[in-house]
Amino acid sequence: MLIEIRRVYEDTGDAGVRILVDGLWPRGIRKEKIDIWMKDIAPSKELREWYAHDPSKCDEFRKRYTLELKEKGKLVSKIIEMSRSEKVILLYSTSSKCSNASVLLEYLRSVEKIPAKN
Repeated sequence: MLIEIRRVYEDTGDAGVRILVDGLWPRGIRKEKIDIWMKDIAPSKELREWYAHDPSKCDEFRKRYTLELKEKGKLVSKIIEMSRSEKVILLYSTSSKCSNASVLLEYLRSVEKIPAKN
């Protein structure tokens, strides 16, 4: 199993399934660059708007988003299942180091021992 995170604006290479984990479609990105848009695993609109990628809110964002992820078991399981047969690349658009994809990857690691290349 291998799961990576990358900015959607970076080259993701050819290997693996590319999953956009943002609630909003990133500007300037064509559909061909994304295999699956899993917008329902993204933070809620309320959490996204509250956080607004403010670095001072990162720790609280992690806590709140992790609580939301606990309610999204089917989507979490789907990513884990996919990662058992192929590389999964979780794509996000923000330039913030504290992204929803990084929190999601931490959560996936806590649920299932998943090696990741970052």
